[in-house]
Amino acid sequence: MRRYAFPVLMGIVGVAILMSLGFWQLRRMEEKRIYLDEIEARIGNAAIPLPAVPEEGPHKFQAVFADGRFTGEYLEVLAGQKGASPGVLVIEAFALPDGRRIMVQRGFIEEDMRNVPRPPRAARVEGNLHWPQDADASTPPPDAKTGLWFARDVAAMAQKLDTEATLIVAAKPVGDGITPVPVDTSSIPNNHWGYAIQWFLLAATWAGMTVFLLWRIRARKV
Repeated sequence: MRRYAFPVLMGIVGVAILMSLGFWQLRRMEEKRIYLDEIEARIGNAAIPLPAVPEEGPHKFQAVFADGRFTGEYLEVLAGQKGASPGVLVIEAFALPDGRRIMVQRGFIEEDMRNVPRPPRAARVEGNLHWPQDADASTPPPDAKTGLWFARDVAAMAQKLDTEATLIVAAKPVGDGITPVPVDTSSIPNNHWGYAIQWFLLAATWAGMTVFLLWRIRARKV
């Protein structure tokens, strides 16, 4: 029996660890589902006036509206849209009546529309507050010659445009032929079910290998 003790112990411990990881993924799946439901609720809620001090924690994805004026100061972020030629996201400084300056992601334009004049004008913006985290360690800095950005970085863009680090992603058209790109949850995956299945399959494999090892030990003994 001593010959079986260690393999059985390792089998039990291994299966227990792998099963616990699978159940942990199931819990994470439920937590992510609740999180996504909360985001969908914020996106779909009736728009409120832009908060005086927007904060990422309580206000991310919150539907808001603001009256003000597009200043003509803007940045362009390399982007693409299904069914359209390559283009950019237009992110423009927006001046509020009280003197605050924020940013508005007006939306997408195709490459051949980039040089169309967009003079400053008054507007009402309806959309969602957002603090996107598109950039990573491999993202290059904005192109020094063209000024084209390769990812959205709210803090860096705010510094460049001399605005608050506040971004409204327009949900409705704001004119000038720019197509809004509203926020949604499509970029927030919930893949934990697949991860859970992988851990459970590994647990089953470990159990099967343990049974096979015990059979081999028994066969050698015979």
